[in-house]
Amino acid sequence: MYLTAPPGDPRLFIVEKGGRVLIVRDGEVRERPFLDVQPLVSRGSEQGLLSMAFHPDYASNGRFFVSYTNLEGDSRVVEYRVSGDPDVADPSPVRAILAVEQPFSNHNGGLITFGPDRMLYVGLGDGGSGGDPEENGQDLGTLLGKILRLDVDGAPPYEVPPDNPFVGQGGARGEIWAYGLRNPWRFSFDRDTRDVFVADVGQGTLEELNAVPVAEAAGVNYGWDVTEGTRCFEPSQGCDRTGFTLPVEEYGHSGGACSVTGGYVYRGSALPRLRGVYFYGDFCAGFVRSFRFSGGAAVMGDDWPQLAPAEGQLSSFGEDAAGELYVLSGAGSVYKVVPE
Repeated sequence: MYLTAPPGDPRLFIVEKGGRVLIVRDGEVRERPFLDVQPLVSRGSEQGLLSMAFHPDYASNGRFFVSYTNLEGDSRVVEYRVSGDPDVADPSPVRAILAVEQPFSNHNGGLITFGPDRMLYVGLGDGGSGGDPEENGQDLGTLLGKILRLDVDGAPPYEVPPDNPFVGQGGARGEIWAYGLRNPWRFSFDRDTRDVFVADVGQGTLEELNAVPVAEAAGVNYGWDVTEGTRCFEPSQGCDRTGFTLPVEEYGHSGGACSVTGGYVYRGSALPRLRGVYFYGDFCAGFVRSFRFSGGAAVMGDDWPQLAPAEGQLSSFGEDAAGELYVLSGAGSVYKVVPE
């Protein structure tokens, strides 16, 4: 489901949907999991253990966070700490950070990551079913269909950063950083420019890739469910796109495509000609594509058939501590992108 690493750490941490986090060291998977929360995790539909994030000071404080759906199918973000053994976490959670009820079993989002500002960002889908029946995407009174920005270094369980865009606005949740999302299946920050990339899964027609300069990212409305990609989703209800941030790239469902998988801007050292290239793919079709984000637009788009996982099911991309890129297959394989 996901691959990440603490800052400056050569190990890889691989998240499995069923509830385990495995460590890969020097190409070998350690037999004992780093963390096993299988008894806490629902696994149906799009549920499961969905991602993890290491605190920027993990090397000194041992703090990390996991995002999963609990046995009732609701979203949870929970803090843990490493044990005295650096390859094994303390199985007792430190505290629950966030609890969000989910009305349906799909569109859980689930990515958590620390931004360049040391805040914890949390992606949540619109609550599921189809067509956003509860109209959560455009509702600032709910956390569903949003990306949240939380300060987990303040008073527990978290503090709302005072510079969040909707703090003090009547009827709005202060945790919200961006909204208008159906199911953000992976978002990331460019390590160099800090630009924000959000892949949002479409309904039945268009998959979308969003890219926004970090200085303009707070308070962005990505349009769902007024729009799906650049098209009006429910024309009979109006389609006023004033104030929306439309995708820089989109694609349809031809060739078996069905669900976008967002990735990263490559900032590793093994492939210097690819520095600054953003990679993404599709879960069903399994393809890998890329573009560069320049002048507010996606340019120099390319296809990478040699990077497509052999089994299909491109569930996620991963990035190690050095900025090297990985491609994950839902069928159980992890591929590292290396020079030909």
